[in-house]
Amino acid sequence: MSERYAAALKSVSPDRRIGFVRKLAPGRIEASGPLATVGDICEIGDGATLAEVAAVASDHIVLVPLDHVASISPDARVATSLTHSAARVGDEFAGRAVDALGGAIDGKGEVGALHTRPLSGRVLAPLDRQEPEAPLATGIRAIDGLLSIGRGQRIGVFSASGVGKTTLITQLAAQVECDHCVLCLVGERGREVESIWRTISKLQHAASYTCVAATSDLSAPLRVRALNQALALCEYWQSQKKHVLLIVDSVTRFAMALREIGLAAGAPPTLRAYTPNVFAALPRVVERCGAAKSGGSITAVMTVLSETDDVDDPIVEVMKALLDGHIVLSRPLAEQGHFPAIDVVRSVSRQSERLMKPAQANAARRAIALLSTYEDARVMIESGIYKQGANAKLDEAVALRQGLLEFLRQGAGERSVFSETLTWLQSATAKAMLHA
Repeated sequence: MSERYAAALKSVSPDRRIGFVRKLAPGRIEASGPLATVGDICEIGDGATLAEVAAVASDHIVLVPLDHVASISPDARVATSLTHSAARVGDEFAGRAVDALGGAIDGKGEVGALHTRPLSGRVLAPLDRQEPEAPLATGIRAIDGLLSIGRGQRIGVFSASGVGKTTLITQLAAQVECDHCVLCLVGERGREVESIWRTISKLQHAASYTCVAATSDLSAPLRVRALNQALALCEYWQSQKKHVLLIVDSVTRFAMALREIGLAAGAPPTLRAYTPNVFAALPRVVERCGAAKSGGSITAVMTVLSETDDVDDPIVEVMKALLDGHIVLSRPLAEQGHFPAIDVVRSVSRQSERLMKPAQANAARRAIALLSTYEDARVMIESGIYKQGANAKLDEAVALRQGLLEFLRQGAGERSVFSETLTWLQSATAKAMLHA
């Protein structure tokens, strides 16, 4: 009962300041106040309309409404919100699907969480971090065998649209062992949100999953807040010394939402019209994840959409530099019916060498080398120029490629035990050695 009284007292502000709407434009509101900082949520009019502070000047503030169809009149009263300034967190969110404000979207009634955390979260100090010490089994052979990741690692899944990204992250969510799994769906289609949550709800441990969703039709501030809400939930469970898996789909749409807010605030556009606030926010999102020496960890899998199959846009390049590894999905592999369509030659896990035992590391390097050798000579082989016996290394790559592809292919509902993955990989590379 005392917690409820404490929560009620926090909602009281005797010196609450207000302002009034001065100028209206599509997606942008200027007001004379109140005294606020960038990122604060304000209530306009009778409180039914919420808006996020995007910029602050000496004589006015710029707000971006959270509701696209908000009806706002000039001179409407503007006041800081006392109920939306922080993210609601707690064990009550386990097994629930919620929106960016923590409101239920699963039809099970409102979430009665009493705890809150700052939306901006916290970043672990560099020397308070713990490097992964053991591989984290994902049940996917291509990752466990050749691109091993560890608890607390931050990994990106890079692809253009329609290459199997959603199927892969759903499989990861279902197969990675963790105390809690938080799925953050930013800018997704409503149908995709329903499909993913329906799949997750059928799992044996569905009560350990939480979905935070802001679909593509919602405003930019809500799409940005969805990721901050998800991170706040992860940090809450991490503080309880638990291992949390965070899956974000997608960072690119999060960046696009930040760009909309930045442009509305009058920030100068840079490369591909992305505003400076985008490149300031992305590092913090990544650094809020990781493993702490004091206990608890957040393992992050973040999807990054590329505008083309060449995977060369600015958000891709920034995220590659920030993350601890990247998994690249290939359209040619997907078109050949190869799933998951992971291009292991172009993918990398920066922790894999530390996490693998020598035998596995040698086998993984050899497998990737064979696949790379074949790709380098693909045009020559398919055009008929290649003649067997001219190059022993290429002969081996051609002979063993099919076996390696069989190792890498895996059904969406198929889970490979870690020990079986290693046995299969070592067997394949042992055969390769016999051909050398």
